Amino acid sequence: MSESLKGLKRSHYCGLVGKTEVGKKVTLMGWVHRRRDHGGVIFLDLRDREGCLQIVFNPDQGSELFKKAETVRNEDVVAVVGVVARRPVGTVNPDLKTGEIEVLAEELRILSKAKTPPFYITDQIDVDENIRLRYRYLDLRRPLMQKNFKLRHQALQVIRQYFSKKGFLEIETPLLTKSTPEGARDYLVPSRLSAGKFFALPQSPQLFKQLLMAAGFDKYYQIARCFRDEDLRADRQPEFTQLDIEMSFVEQEDILELIEVMLKELFKECLGVELEIPLPRLSYQQAVADYGTDKPDLRFNLKLVEISEIVKETEFKVFKEVIKNGGQVKAINAKGCGNYSRKEIDDLTKLVKVYGAKGLAYFILTETGIKSPIKKFFTNEEGERIVKALDGQPGDLLLFVADKPSVVAAALGHLRLELGKCLGLINEELFNFLWVVDFPLLEYDEQEKRWTAVHHPFTSPHYEDLPLWATSPEKVRAQAYDLVLNGVEIGGGSIRIHQKEIQELMFKTLGLTTQEIREKFGFLLEAFEYGVPPHGGIALGIDRLIMLLAKRQTIRDVIAFPKTQSAADLMTEAPSEVFAAQLAELHLQIITDEE
Repeated sequence: MSESLKGLKRSHYCGLVGKTEVGKKVTLMGWVHRRRDHGGVIFLDLRDREGCLQIVFNPDQGSELFKKAETVRNEDVVAVVGVVARRPVGTVNPDLKTGEIEVLAEELRILSKAKTPPFYITDQIDVDENIRLRYRYLDLRRPLMQKNFKLRHQALQVIRQYFSKKGFLEIETPLLTKSTPEGARDYLVPSRLSAGKFFALPQSPQLFKQLLMAAGFDKYYQIARCFRDEDLRADRQPEFTQLDIEMSFVEQEDILELIEVMLKELFKECLGVELEIPLPRLSYQQAVADYGTDKPDLRFNLKLVEISEIVKETEFKVFKEVIKNGGQVKAINAKGCGNYSRKEIDDLTKLVKVYGAKGLAYFILTETGIKSPIKKFFTNEEGERIVKALDGQPGDLLLFVADKPSVVAAALGHLRLELGKCLGLINEELFNFLWVVDFPLLEYDEQEKRWTAVHHPFTSPHYEDLPLWATSPEKVRAQAYDLVLNGVEIGGGSIRIHQKEIQELMFKTLGLTTQEIREKFGFLLEAFEYGVPPHGGIALGIDRLIMLLAKRQTIRDVIAFPKTQSAADLMTEAPSEVFAAQLAELHLQIITDEE
């Protein structure tokens, strides 16, 4: 039977008791991490959020106390009163922060008994993630997980202190708002009081923070909860947290500098790492040309090389026809991979096909020259020029993709990352930041046959590119910028449109009718009629940032109660059905697939 806590007050966390407490009486509370019986003496490793401490129960201290210690099992919650002592010579545990001391127990209270957990509460576990999520409260007891959330807490404190010092105001924006076409699918909330109408959960506070600029709050920030009903992966969740920032009377460089200094403080305080600023900048066009992606991982050097000019007249029809039809041929040098087997090359071919490539041509460079099924289609001069362009050496493997530019970029960009991992080119200890700037403002969606915004429809163009809008929309550059860390986009922002006529032009370019513009964004355009300052901002993904700081592979390890990749909560079994009466109040009816 569980005992009462009455009369006891915790004096120390287990992991914070040190040699300075030797000889002092302490009161500790936590979970039994492990119990060991050694020659008539019982040892309990007591665990709390700060670590473990060894508790010693000796039969000389009383038979009742010793008998009670014999009943304790792993994960029982207990309170212990005892005296701190140095461990005997030869029993020190150098791997434990408290490994030089122990507590000689004088009192034990069993506060809560525990069943045998479905997995050990330790960092080294081999258990399916679904089991971890089903018993998330147990998973969160593990020291590694608790370390992640201490880091998250510390990072958020640094961020809040930084923006407060810079004169920013933390302002909350609504969670129940209007559904607007901004990109991803909205989560909708039916209104009980307005039949047939819905709120939407915000994908971001974008419109509200712009309206705060119109209201005169020239420096705003928020640790904002956001929601997107989209397909999930390791770094996505249906609900997530972002650092949301907006400023008035600024240009792009002001925002980039603000974030760089914040990151420098964050890394210094949380990791003891000195971040060098300013961070490097790369244009969108250059990033895609050299690395096949707008979020390149620059911890290793392995650039894509275009060879279209060299092979445009070659006898190899695949290359020749692609170039003739407006495509391109690019290659990558897999250094030292000339000994790859046909199966290994076939595996790389399967990889690029996932991203739309029709195949993967290759040259193996040997001491005697080029070895390849397609060598016969190239003159000696063409072969030499290709090898020179790729800085090829004997033992290298040159890999080629020919297609339209978007397919070439996606295929070789992912191939580059795969080679970086396989060849051990990535230094996992590095934090490599990069700003990607000058994105296109618009891109054409071939499926929907319309223009779409590359970032969002409130992004300002470079004003010098405005004359291109009518004739060549794809050439208009956005005043937009993304922050990339180790090949992961952790933030993005832009200078915003603050003139009504340009905002209306953007909406119309995206295919919205005058009525749709008025219904969806009338309140924003009305605000533009009352004097709005030039403004811009950025949003950083807190979950992704903490994931990278903690060197974890998924944001689920830094979110307390995450969803699965099918957007389900295995612990609470959400989403779940609701009562018919609840649906009736909301004026809703469930229609099954059969119906």
